[in-house]
Amino acid sequence: MHESIWSDLQGVPFEQGYLVADGVRTRYLHAGDWSKPALVLLHGSGGHAEAYVRNMEAHAKHFSTWAIDMLGHGYTDKPGHPIEIKHYVQHLMSVLDAIGAPRAHLSGESLGGWVVARAAIDHPERVERLVLNTAGGSQADPVVMNRIRTLSMDAATDPSWDKVAARIVWLMADKSKTYDDIVASRLKVYQQANYPAAMSDSLALQDPVIRERNLLSAGDYGRITAPTMVLWTSDDPTADVTEGRRIASMIPGAQFVVMDGCGHWPQYEDASAFDRLHVDFLRGVRP
Repeated sequence: MHESIWSDLQGVPFEQGYLVADGVRTRYLHAGDWSKPALVLLHGSGGHAEAYVRNMEAHAKHFSTWAIDMLGHGYTDKPGHPIEIKHYVQHLMSVLDAIGAPRAHLSGESLGGWVVARAAIDHPERVERLVLNTAGGSQADPVVMNRIRTLSMDAATDPSWDKVAARIVWLMADKSKTYDDIVASRLKVYQQANYPAAMSDSLALQDPVIRERNLLSAGDYGRITAPTMVLWTSDDPTADVTEGRRIASMIPGAQFVVMDGCGHWPQYEDASAFDRLHVDFLRGVRP
């Protein structure tokens, strides 16, 4: 059955637009009444807001829900220099300021999880609840780092259907699907002028030296005070369940959940299960 971004959003009151966050023109998808608690969703390396198209409707019932293209990604401004975690966090804080949210729920997948974890450590006063979804930032696996860099740079340098598809399928547990609509969306992103340079800057954290100075230590995780859920999957290609459990063990009071049959995008591969777990946690509903 064909999977369509438009059918995911069809009938959902939502807005696509741009806001200026401390001078950075930032693309967003937004759904939900502004009077509801703010929720910001962050994608992974090389990604964009469409990572969350299947989750906007369920979350908009309870939250003013924002999925953004992170700094240097998608259609958001490119800074023209290697991007480290402090740059992403600064941009995220500026986004919160731009939407008038003194505090917000933060949820991030992969790189996005790394960013929201660091934000919760450095800016605890801005974070209500925190979700780390197959989050990066806890280790440096050279095999995984090389795979991410190779697939991403290949797709950005030669944005052909097959190379972008290879990058998307790598994320997923079910390799039998083609994910055509997500591939088409990402292909258009990667076909922007000068995107290879932007991709190289956004992959700075795959460099061992840069990554090392950005990694989160046990002491860092121990400083997280926001109620936290660490969500992992049975088939994550970046790290197994053991690593997710280790991250959760370092965060005081963290809840640990595993979704079966999913890879690096559980919010997309099993949106209904993800939405149920995610919304309940963010609303403080006990499992």
